Amino acid sequence: MTERRMDFLKRWTALGMLAACFGICVWLFRAYMDGKFDSVETLRQYIAGFGLMAPCILMVIQMAQVVFPILPGALGCAAGAVLFGMMGGFWCNYIGISVGSMAAFLLARKYGSGLVAKMFPGKKYEKLSSWAAESRFYTAVLFLVMLLPLFPDDYFCYFTGVTKMSSRKFAAIIVLGKPWCILAYSIIFSVAAAGR
Repeated sequence: MTERRMDFLKRWTALGMLAACFGICVWLFRAYMDGKFDSVETLRQYIAGFGLMAPCILMVIQMAQVVFPILPGALGCAAGAVLFGMMGGFWCNYIGISVGSMAAFLLARKYGSGLVAKMFPGKKYEKLSSWAAESRFYTAVLFLVMLLPLFPDDYFCYFTGVTKMSSRKFAAIIVLGKPWCILAYSIIFSVAAAGR
């Protein structure tokens, strides 16, 4: 294959991916404005409406809630457990959140500190970046943030993208640290759903 043809394919692939991302953003924004993310029940009904595609839709929603941290991630975990049971919900949520975490990391790696600084209020970004650059414990802290619930882990995915951490190391932290929190959510929400 010629170099010119390769450039042509790369350009069209990039444009196709950009169009797909834009379409997903518009779709999620519309669903958000229509109140589909207001509660576990509205989200459950919305996802269930896609029939056989429902697991894929949940994965896309969970991926997007990491990339766009304004969406409530716990709602997706609850909806997954209610719709697909403990393990089905776990796998849908784990795959979606892991892919979204890597996407946020890679976006920050590509677009740099200008993007990430906008996500942190005031001087918090400067303090965090200087601490992460000097601390030998940043990897352990990041692992704990991914492991434990209720931490702003979406923001840490972006922030870590502008540190010197390799993408391989970050992926290992996601793969090893993320499932436990999601599994805990899946157990809690599936037990709560069964007790209704």
